[in-house]
Amino acid sequence: MLSVILMGVVVVVAVPLAIVAFQPAGFRYERSAEMAAAPEVIFPQVNNLRNWDAWSPWSKMDPNMDKSFSGPDAGVGAQYAWSGNNQIGEGTMEIVESIPNQNVRLVLTFVRPFKGTNNAEFTFTPVAGGTLVTWAMFGENNFVAKAMGLFMDMDKMIGKNFDDGLADMKAIVEGQ
Repeated sequence: MLSVILMGVVVVVAVPLAIVAFQPAGFRYERSAEMAAAPEVIFPQVNNLRNWDAWSPWSKMDPNMDKSFSGPDAGVGAQYAWSGNNQIGEGTMEIVESIPNQNVRLVLTFVRPFKGTNNAEFTFTPVAGGTLVTWAMFGENNFVAKAMGLFMDMDKMIGKNFDDGLADMKAIVEGQ
C-alpha cells in the first residue's frame, strides 16, 4: 500500500515537472506596424533611450518609476535603468547595436519580479509610403518561465504592450 501511495506521489510530482522541462527553451515575441514616416524620422525614437517615455507602454504603467540614464545619449552604450511598481519591476537596458535607420538591438536585464536577461530588437524597413517598424524580444526561458508559460499567454501579453507602444510611436512620428 505504501509503495502505491509513494508511486502516486512520484507521478503527481514528476509528470508536471516533465511537462515543464519539455517546453521550448527559446522564445520570440514580435509585433510590427507601418508608419507614414521615413526611417530617419523614426530611428531616433528608439536609438535615444530618453525618447522612450513618450511611447513606451511601461512608462505609462508607472509614470512615477525611478529611472536613470548613463553612457552616451544615443546609440551603442546608451543605458537606461528603471525601478517601479509590481507591473514594471526593476532592470536595465543597454543599446548594443545601432545601425542608423536600419536597426537597434538592446540587452534587457531584469532584476525583479524575476531575474533574467533577454534581447530586444527594432528594425526599420522602408515600404511604400513609410516604414515598417518591427519590435521583437527574444531569449531563453528558464524553468520558472517555462512553467509560467503553461498558464499565461506571454506572446499575447507582451504583444499587446508592443502593439500599444508602436501605436504611440506611430502617432508621434506621423505628427512630426
